[in-house]
Amino acid sequence: MMPARRRHVPPKRLRPVPAALIAGIVAALTTVTPSAAQSVAGRISGEGSSWAAPAIDSMRVNVETFGIIVDYADTGSTAGRTAFRNGKADFAASDIPFQFTPEDGSEPERIPAGTYAYMPVTAGGTSFTYNLKINGQKVTNLRLSGENVAKIFTATITSWDDPAIVADNPGLAMPKRQIVPVVRADGSGSSAQFTRWMINQHGGVWNDYCRRSGRAPACGQTSFYPAVAGMISKSGDPGITGYVKQTSAEGSIGYVNYSYPFNDDMPVAKVLNKAGYYNEPTPDNVAVSLLKAQINQDQSSPDYLTQQLDGVYSDTDDRSYPLSSYSYLILPTAVRGQFDEAKGRTLGAFSYYAMCQAQEQSASLGYSPMPINLVKASFDQIKKIPGVIQQDIDVTKCKNPTFSADGTNLLAKNAKRPQDCDRRGPTQCATGTGGNKDTETRVKEAAKGTGPAGTGGTNAAGRPGATGAGDPSNPSDPSAVSGESAEVCDPETGLCTQADDGDGGELTANNSSSRQSEQALPAAELSASSGWSGTQTLILLVVLLTLVLVLAPGIVWRILSARTQT
Repeated sequence: MMPARRRHVPPKRLRPVPAALIAGIVAALTTVTPSAAQSVAGRISGEGSSWAAPAIDSMRVNVETFGIIVDYADTGSTAGRTAFRNGKADFAASDIPFQFTPEDGSEPERIPAGTYAYMPVTAGGTSFTYNLKINGQKVTNLRLSGENVAKIFTATITSWDDPAIVADNPGLAMPKRQIVPVVRADGSGSSAQFTRWMINQHGGVWNDYCRRSGRAPACGQTSFYPAVAGMISKSGDPGITGYVKQTSAEGSIGYVNYSYPFNDDMPVAKVLNKAGYYNEPTPDNVAVSLLKAQINQDQSSPDYLTQQLDGVYSDTDDRSYPLSSYSYLILPTAVRGQFDEAKGRTLGAFSYYAMCQAQEQSASLGYSPMPINLVKASFDQIKKIPGVIQQDIDVTKCKNPTFSADGTNLLAKNAKRPQDCDRRGPTQCATGTGGNKDTETRVKEAAKGTGPAGTGGTNAAGRPGATGAGDPSNPSDPSAVSGESAEVCDPETGLCTQADDGDGGELTANNSSSRQSEQALPAAELSASSGWSGTQTLILLVVLLTLVLVLAPGIVWRILSARTQT
């Protein structure tokens, strides 16, 4: 029996596909007649990757209108591949290929040659979503170097105020709070991709952890993350996301596909790339990064169309995100187990839809759509499904935002450059990330302004910034505002405050800013963060007095008129 299917796509993000477009995938774009299109209606089942599940759920929800029912269970990539090998799933979704020679000592995965094909179905970034507050304020702009990510998930760095994390975040007064890494409890392609990246980029950190966790000598890529004391293990990306989001889980951080925090009002850490910029895995940044992925183009290879990501890890484009990758559908190319040609017709129609119209919606879900070369190659993979009604699709009608006439990936070409304040150095952007893009975390005054070069650029809020002259947080600056006292820091929490901001208000270190910046804040945020100043109180009294002077004569007149009438 298939596990109960789960849906992950928030309705507010799901953009329904017009009926004509779906019908076009089933019939109009092909030589198939409407009556033949009806013959593909049926039910198929798949399971596997939770990393790709929101994208797959969006696809299957849209085709239900036409009688194509796709049951999908996000049991994890390993379980999906196992179900497919055992003939208990019509298709699988996996973030990595079959593991014929596992590096972690697990049993090899055996499946007859010529019975399956890989189809890259979606692209995205493995993100690090977290739950952290400083002085009661939610942090939405956390930055982490790759080395610090590796050390957090190997229990080498265990506190948020570790000097290495402080160095990543010059604009924040990092709290003295325990870090709780949340890792996958099930066999996960996300874990495999994450550990592959650590081995490639921070091999010494991973190998030391492998020995400490009792896994040595099998210290290679693994789908089964070795948890140690102080870590929390949860099944699936939904399990990790759900745990980290809890109020009681403050201090926790987990690895999930970007789609989850993007759609669930949660922030993600910006990760340092080889160009020296801290980025998050937006669809644009992922598209840029995957230009460096090497795709197996040998059609005779059992790993045809699978990825090799070393070039992505070391990409020096300032827009890149190091942990970008593809996820696959594993399609049957032979009748076996519960799969027959009738199901092949349904699976074929669903697969054509997944590679054409569905890609138009990828970015709205937090994924990056497939480039044209992989879409065309995937059409050839679909033709291998037994019973499929082959379609001669005009790829230009797929409305994929990556497509161009000359094959250039437009999404990558037009991706925006990062802000100066996202460059490694003394500045830090205040802008939020993931599902908290519109929620700023105010940064120390000294960390605002321009990039490290000190010329032009943007300030922490993304607006044109000053050069940093007259910085009141620098006591040696002769142009600093007079009357401001030094910061007072709590040695227990690592939080700092300024006793006086010049107007009698008290500011936390992570909330301190110039008066000009405060005036630009909404009134509700200003009152919550700094209290009522004397000037604000005076304004309120003037407003109340004005109301009294305007309303009082009318009220008195009505009272006198009433008495006269009586």
